[in-house]
Amino acid sequence: MSNFVTDLTRDIAALWREFDWLPEWAVITLIVAAFVLIGWAANQLVFALLKLAVRKRDLFWRGLVGRARLKVRIMVMIIAIALAVTVSPMDPGPSDTIRQTLGFFFILTLGWMAVGASDMWAILYMRRFNLAEEDNLIARKHVTQTRILQKVAALLIALVTLGLALMTIGAVRQWGMSLLASAGVVGIIAGLALQPLLTNLIAGVQIATAQPIRLDDAVIVEGEWGQVEEITSTYVVVKLWDWRRMILPLSYFITTPFQNWTRETARLIGTAFLYVDYEAPIDRLRAELERICKASPLWDGDVIALQVTDINDRVAQVRCLASARNAPTAFDLRCEIREKMLAFIRDECPEALPRQRQLNSGMEFDPAAPAS
Repeated sequence: MSNFVTDLTRDIAALWREFDWLPEWAVITLIVAAFVLIGWAANQLVFALLKLAVRKRDLFWRGLVGRARLKVRIMVMIIAIALAVTVSPMDPGPSDTIRQTLGFFFILTLGWMAVGASDMWAILYMRRFNLAEEDNLIARKHVTQTRILQKVAALLIALVTLGLALMTIGAVRQWGMSLLASAGVVGIIAGLALQPLLTNLIAGVQIATAQPIRLDDAVIVEGEWGQVEEITSTYVVVKLWDWRRMILPLSYFITTPFQNWTRETARLIGTAFLYVDYEAPIDRLRAELERICKASPLWDGDVIALQVTDINDRVAQVRCLASARNAPTAFDLRCEIREKMLAFIRDECPEALPRQRQLNSGMEFDPAAPAS
């Protein structure tokens, strides 16, 4: 093998001596241009054959070929330039530096290609599910898992790719080893700096597998009601009811208690409280609640209930329950129940309005009575 390399080197040196009438930079330029042209032609031929090969294959392979075209072209150009520099009459020092730099970018391009392949798989997988459906629990489950794992995979690929690329450069090889093996002082510093990132990375894997939250879930976090709008590899965006966005780290949903109103199903039971006088006709209020719910398009036809849940020295607390198909609809139904029950009490049952009684004097105060 060594004899072959020696002979090849001797032949190349003899070949360049025939062009000694040209400046060295011109020879190097011609060689690089020739190799780049050959690489471009080879790239075009290979992709023409690949298009024919995957034309009847599934969408994943067709999409992968389309997405990889630019990346493969860059890789072919890098290889062509590296070969051109190797066989050119360039001095060994600059030649080694250029090849080392090209190797660095070649590894980065490989990582870019791997990220593109994972993204393509995720996009095609998520196309099977429709988040716009009314009962989209299964779709939310799979889309949430796919998006989180997609971002985690992209981050891991980026870290591994950068570590391998740095290891090709002698001056920063230790940094690459630290990224890959967390070795040495640089590895310790990097580990401490990446600790929050790694915590959220692990939390992302837990959320993707256990799924305490999913996209479009209705949640109560930090005393605010909202819906999960986006889950990234490090944080979650919750769209609050008034269109504000609350940004929370992934680890929050692993370490902090919160309410998930759509954990198993999108259906919810809405609650509306009324405070009425002791003389309020509960049967009439219950009948009116049933009438309101049955006439409302927001009610899902399942749960209706009215109960006295508490009393104090002035009023009785009445709880109205009604179910709805999802959290926003349940909120609107609760508001409708309050408004219409209040109107019914005001117009049909004024005796149910709270009154202030003065028990010591035997007198009572009716806020609805005219002043004397």
